[in-house]
Amino acid sequence: MTTKNSALLALAALLLAGCGDSDVREVRTWMDETKAAIKPAVKPLPAPKEFVPYAYNQAQAPDPFSDAKLAGPGGLAPEPSGLQPDLERPREALEGYPLDTMRMVGMMQKGGVSFALVQIERSVYRVRAGQRLGQNFGQVTRVTPAALEIREMVQDAGGDWVERISKLELQESKEIGK
Repeated sequence: MTTKNSALLALAALLLAGCGDSDVREVRTWMDETKAAIKPAVKPLPAPKEFVPYAYNQAQAPDPFSDAKLAGPGGLAPEPSGLQPDLERPREALEGYPLDTMRMVGMMQKGGVSFALVQIERSVYRVRAGQRLGQNFGQVTRVTPAALEIREMVQDAGGDWVERISKLELQESKEIGK
């Protein structure tokens, strides 16, 4: 070997000697000390509740799907209310829209009759007491400056027709000065 090669070999050996793991050993020692010093505080879990099984005696229990059980307390079916909308009459134009798409935007009087101004989409309609609107067989019962009162007929859970009162309240315009 030449002196040049041996010098390069010695330099490479010195460089590799400097790459020892002394720094890594210090870091691992510090991590082990820190890990030993930290004690996590974990609360113990509460004791589980004792399960008490329910004894079900099928022979003495009534059939949950019997007609008497479905009829309600007392074993008698409730009397039907007798209310029913007129399904044969021709539907009016505003009965094709649900009430939640309608907004009362004003009120006017003409010839002693009060009309509510109802906006549906981009159109405004005049509505008076007695007119029908909404998809639940609604009929306007009263027009006031603050609201439009509607009597609707809907079916309850048992299939009977019941009346409910709804209101369309006046919606104030958000644009001031126009």
